[in-house]
Amino acid sequence: MLLSLKEDHKQHISVLIPQPTNVLQDFCKMALDFLRKGPTPKLYQTAAQKLDVQPEVIQNAVGGLVNLLVESCKHQLSDLDFRDSVLTLGFSEEQQETLEVFYKGKKQEISDALSQLTLDLPHYHDLEWRFEVQLASRALQHQVTPLITMNLTLETKTPLASGSSTRKNIVLQTDPTNLVHITQVLEAALLENRGQHSRRIQRSFK
Repeated sequence: MLLSLKEDHKQHISVLIPQPTNVLQDFCKMALDFLRKGPTPKLYQTAAQKLDVQPEVIQNAVGGLVNLLVESCKHQLSDLDFRDSVLTLGFSEEQQETLEVFYKGKKQEISDALSQLTLDLPHYHDLEWRFEVQLASRALQHQVTPLITMNLTLETKTPLASGSSTRKNIVLQTDPTNLVHITQVLEAALLENRGQHSRRIQRSFK
């Protein structure tokens, strides 16, 4: 089968087509480094200066190459299918050979990195809560203590049984002030997830 990439990924990876094979080899190393440790802006800055382009162009090119390698491993492309897919992108036969050698040599490592990225962690299923107020005690007769009790249900898919899952209930109790703080932290995390850096990484693995 021939691999079909999205148009934006094709555009990002097209930057590598006019480059000599030694530069393409460097990008292969940066793509593998991306899978191992994530993006390295300083490295992209250095490469951008050498090629006289913006660092974002380098990072997009690395992301496009990562996507090519990831999708090839996901679909378990044979060496022949990978070579044909690369040629349809516009690479020369010499560049195709460089990419094929890299793909053959690092296929297992890329697959291992993918398996770590796709670990099925527990995720939200349901939440029940109730609001409680302790009006007084023998020691403090005029104190009002509001508490929120929550029953959080998490669900985890069972790897050995397709479609099966297990659920776990966790009982939590907090006061309104702490709950507001937790909410603010979660909202900040969601906001960061919508940022350019997070979207760029997500696009690389689609």
